[in-house]
This record gives sequence, C-alpha cells and structure tokens, in this order.
Amino acid sequence: METVAPFKEVIEEIKEAGGEAFRLCFQCGLCDTVCPWNRVRAFSMRKIIREATYGLTEIEGEDIWRCTTCGRCPERCPRGVKQIDVSVSLRRVASEYEVFPASVKSARTARASLISEGNPLQNERGKRSDWAKDLPVKPFEKGMEALYFVGCYLSYDPRMKKVAVATANILNQAGVRFGILGEKESCCGESIRKTGAEDVFETLAKDNIKTFIDAGVRKIIVSSPHCYHTFKNEYPEFMVNFEVVHMAQYLSELIESGRLTLSKGFDKKVTYHDPCYMGRHNQIYDEPRNVLSAVSGLELMEMPDHHQDSLCCGGGGGRIWMDTPKEERFSDLRLLQAREIGAQVLATACPYCITNFEESRLNLEFDDVLEIKDITEIINDAL
Repeated sequence: METVAPFKEVIEEIKEAGGEAFRLCFQCGLCDTVCPWNRVRAFSMRKIIREATYGLTEIEGEDIWRCTTCGRCPERCPRGVKQIDVSVSLRRVASEYEVFPASVKSARTARASLISEGNPLQNERGKRSDWAKDLPVKPFEKGMEALYFVGCYLSYDPRMKKVAVATANILNQAGVRFGILGEKESCCGESIRKTGAEDVFETLAKDNIKTFIDAGVRKIIVSSPHCYHTFKNEYPEFMVNFEVVHMAQYLSELIESGRLTLSKGFDKKVTYHDPCYMGRHNQIYDEPRNVLSAVSGLELMEMPDHHQDSLCCGGGGGRIWMDTPKEERFSDLRLLQAREIGAQVLATACPYCITNFEESRLNLEFDDVLEIKDITEIINDAL
C-alpha cells in the first residue's frame, strides 16, 4: 500500500490562513448529520476537515465553497473544531492563487465591485441613498439618537428597498432622531471575508470605522444580521466598539416602551424564519417573535426547523453571490415547510433570506399562496 506524504506546504498555508482547528477533529461525523447540504445532495464537512489535516485539499473543486457558515456543525461538534474557520482558511488559499470553479466566479465579480464601489451589486456608490430621495430621511449628524446603517441590498435591490422605506417610516413614526450615511457607507464586509478575501474585508472595515468615528456615531441600527454580526463581533478586532442593535430588537424596544403604537391588525397566519446570523450566531430568538406577537390578529406559527435548529436559506458564506442549481436550494425546502403548516406569510429579518425566498417563490410557483415579508414590513402595515 502506498503511503501518501502530507503536503506540509499546503498545511502551513492553511494554518497561516486561520485553519489550525482542523487538528482537533476525531472524525465523529456529527457535522455531516446536521449540515443542510445533506438534505439536497451528498456533502461531507468531515471529509474536508480530514483532507485539510493532511494538506490534501482540492482547492480547484467546489466543495470548499459549499459551506454557508450557518453555524450548525460548530454547535454540534464535541471537540470544538471551528469548521467555519477551516472553510474560510481554505478559501483564502484558493483566493490567493485565484482558483475559482465556475459556480464561484460571480463572487469574484462581487469582490471587484466591493473594491471599486463599496457594494457587491455593481451599483454606483453615489446612488446608495437614492431609495430615500422622497422620504424625510436626513444625513447622520453628531448628537442624533442613532445611525441607520442601511446595508447594500436595502440600498440597491428593488425588492429590498421596500424594507429600507418601511424601516425609515417606522423610525420616523416612533420619533427616533436618526440619520444615514449615504454614499459614505460601505459594505460591512462580512460575506466577502467568508469567501477568503481578507484584504478586502479589512479595507471595508477600516473605511467604515473611520467614517463612524469621524461622524460621531455611537449607536448603529442595522437591518441585516450579517451587518449586526460583523459590527458587534468582528469590528472589535480593530479595537473599536459600537452599540449595535438589529431592527427586530429595536422594534421590540420601541413597542415595549410605548414609543411605537400598532393601531391596525394583520389577520394572517405567519411563520418566522430564524436567520443564521441572528439565531445561532447571536442568540436573537425572542425579540422577533415578541414583535410579531404584538400585532393584533396575527397568528404566529412555527415550522419544523426553528430557533437553534433553523434551516439555513443558503445565502451565507458568500453563497448569495454564487450559482446554486435549483434542485439544491435550501430556500425551496423552507418554503415547502411554510406551506405544509398552512402559513400565509413567511416572515424573516435578513436581506439574504428574503432574496432567496423570493426566488424560490417563483421557482415553486407559490406567488399566489405565500407572501415573503420582512418583520418591518408587517409592522409598517400595522401602524
């Protein structure tokens, strides 16, 4: 039997890129049992970890790009193997050598757009605040109660602009003194970091941090769980700390304090999808449900996979920019779950989730049977 010697050079590159934790793995396979990929195709995170241990990783293949960083496998791992860190480290190695399979090349396009315009959607930086043109939304000034960090998808995507408008309307109705940064705002950088482009992430982070400090920002309201996670858990790597609150949390505060009154009902059956970066990554489960439960007439239902067991939409880890075959989309499974329990509305609080769910709604021809809404859109309708 031939003994294959470990490729020590590759092992060192993986370690330098942040993947040292693979050595803790004792191949129990619990990661594979909870990975959402195994609901749509065969995939083994355990195998990826094992190959990385010996420097045998195939960086030309698609498997190292499949991880959505949903957080299911680290949650179940008995050895503390940081599977997400290992995945990102492998992508850093592949990115360094500019090795991208066909399905991932669109992520490279997103990277180029982030570098040139500060967003992944190939839109002009100068048009970042166009969504607010006809609204009473002011530029952020020192002394304001909070900065509303809109994010890329809510600034540019036609569907997600509706969420930005609903959010601004709610904040104004509650009397919150807030402002936006407009073209001074850059992408938070969370997703591009997960694709291995550490240098792009650092540039975006430093640009945002400087902008926040120069403007006198103390409190940041965000609509994206990815922005929330990055500002709260990753920007402190640069020796800064801002008060960060997701809009779903802030809505709960506004309703409980009496600053926001819901005068209308919403007589529909609603199920809530826990985004990975709100739920598993940051343990935000109750506030979104409290907000929905405060709406008169709304019947809140739970899908089979909820709270810490929530099924990933498939958009994390930079996969929102990658190509996924129709038969392999987790979002299709989620919509089927919502329909099975009789929900009329699938609500969530993440632009990636909404983007994927809206696409699945078309794929499954659910246009007339299921609505996709952000929590803020439901609350805006109930004002």
